[in-house]
Amino acid sequence: MTETTLGFASLAAALRERTDALGRAAAGGDPEARVPTCPDWPLRVLVGHMGQSVRWAAELVRKRDVMPPPDPWQAEPGPPRGWAAWLRAGAEELVAEVAEAGPDTEMRTFFGPRPTVALLRRMLNETCVHHYDAAATTGAAFAIPDDRAADVIDELLEALTDPGMAAFKPDLAELRGRGERIAVRPDGLDGWLVTRTPDGMRFRRGAGEADAVLAGTAADLMLVCARRLPLDEGRVRVSGDRPLIEHWVGRLAL
Repeated sequence: MTETTLGFASLAAALRERTDALGRAAAGGDPEARVPTCPDWPLRVLVGHMGQSVRWAAELVRKRDVMPPPDPWQAEPGPPRGWAAWLRAGAEELVAEVAEAGPDTEMRTFFGPRPTVALLRRMLNETCVHHYDAAATTGAAFAIPDDRAADVIDELLEALTDPGMAAFKPDLAELRGRGERIAVRPDGLDGWLVTRTPDGMRFRRGAGEADAVLAGTAADLMLVCARRLPLDEGRVRVSGDRPLIEHWVGRLAL
């Protein structure tokens, strides 16, 4: 999937839905509770980061230019009773900016020209992952549609194989290989075939022969690829060369 195939209206609706889900998951939580999946952050910083990030993305669209990401510790989400409304207001600001600019209007990014709607997709997928972080902190239920979870994985693979990413993450060199192939297969959906080449990681959508297979629900695979769910919890299935999967998953973070 891409931001073009998903469409502006679908992305905007999904961002609102996922933002509200994050707000509900965080509601009532202790602002100082440590986030188990982001252990350096208390819950207030997690919430602040997400609200700050969508407003930063809106500013990028306004200026059609790049700016360094803000410091999450400097975000001020206010008291917990207002978190949900504050998060939603930030999401609405980004949606409005993309609509005004035109979803297909190109803007400058660290990875070259991209349509403004790409920022909407980026913030939507980050919200999906941080929704899980909030739920893991407060004990709230977490659920995500299969297509949304799949697009989080898809965007992660796109980013990690982008030629411009190496300048920002030199340790991506550790994902190089000698042609080893890893299949990621979500239940009931098309998956991905990842190849580790001497020049870096490559991927394509669809099935194919692989040296190792990572399979499970789309949601659980998303959490594994986002390094929120350990492989050894047994919620995903690994077949073939398990050390290859373990090495790959351990180096997927952006």
